[in-house]
Amino acid sequence: MNGTREVVASARRVVVKVGSSSLTGQDGRLDLAVVQRLADVLAGVRASGRQVILVTSGAIAAGLAPMGLPARPKDLATAQATASVGQGALIAAYSAAFAQHEITVGQVLLTADDMMRRAHYGNALRAFNRLLDLGVLPIVNENDAVATDEIRFGDNDRLAALVATVAHADALVLLTDVDGLYTAAPGTPGAERIDEVHGLDEVSGVDVSRRGSALGTGGMITKLEAASIATTSGIAVVLASSADAAQAVAGDTVGTLFHATGKRDTNRLQWLAHAARTRGSIHVDAGAARALRGRRASLLAAGVTAVHGSFEAGEPVDLVDPDGAVVARGFAGFSAEETEQMKGLSTDELGERLGDGYARELIHIDALVVM
Repeated sequence: MNGTREVVASARRVVVKVGSSSLTGQDGRLDLAVVQRLADVLAGVRASGRQVILVTSGAIAAGLAPMGLPARPKDLATAQATASVGQGALIAAYSAAFAQHEITVGQVLLTADDMMRRAHYGNALRAFNRLLDLGVLPIVNENDAVATDEIRFGDNDRLAALVATVAHADALVLLTDVDGLYTAAPGTPGAERIDEVHGLDEVSGVDVSRRGSALGTGGMITKLEAASIATTSGIAVVLASSADAAQAVAGDTVGTLFHATGKRDTNRLQWLAHAARTRGSIHVDAGAARALRGRRASLLAAGVTAVHGSFEAGEPVDLVDPDGAVVARGFAGFSAEETEQMKGLSTDELGERLGDGYARELIHIDALVVM
């Protein structure tokens, strides 16, 4: 494919994510020359009138050499300590690099838990908007010094996708140590780079088992998970080599472009779909599952077969089909105890047995997102 990817080239607000392996040398030290080159690229994007948010890994990697560690720590406490040391070095390097272009940066430390709290999700949007309005370039990183599961299992790919979603970005660029998604593991005979993906079902058979480098934690699986979050929220995604950063953010045909497949929902529904920690589950019959998948109806009590967990009205819950698959998420209209009493009953029966206040849908269609 030739030409420019207009959806990326015209993106007004871009989130760029860079991984640990792209920022550090073989000795584990932060490579200041690489940091400066990335800052130069993003400064050019800013100069063109576009807004940039940088999501960066590298705190733990940057702390390895100062701590005298040969490799990424495996125990949580040491990883937290290493991140604490490395975080200062990382943001100092970025501050110095962007200062060469008279750009002020602002550090935003987040954990997945911050994104799971609805109030924090809204606070993040306000913070990003204000920083960008003031001409500050936000630099986001996981707060690895206090994070738990994120250190063991996460790279910043999912965080970058959530940041892109909450910040209403137009494009997400994932910079990594491979130059795109391949039909097989890179290096495999016959493996070819995939230029564009119009839906993740197109690449369901691709081998993505390859892990990231020794300094990073992510692999291709985390990149595809991030692409799924962003594209279903109406955000185009480019997966490219960090060496091709300038071309990727310019919309040149490098790496792999994942086209947006969904539309931008309200902040409330975006949070529900991608960041909310559900409090329980409501199991539904096959008919209700079909109606939910087709976005045709609210959830009625008559289609409910079981209720699990402890939740109150207004809290997020999973809606599960007879095969155990999560069909949708929604904000519960009633508590778990009330839902248990209502399950299987028609609207008329609800009114007769429990009162007029119960003679309505369990979850309104406007409070649902299909997964």
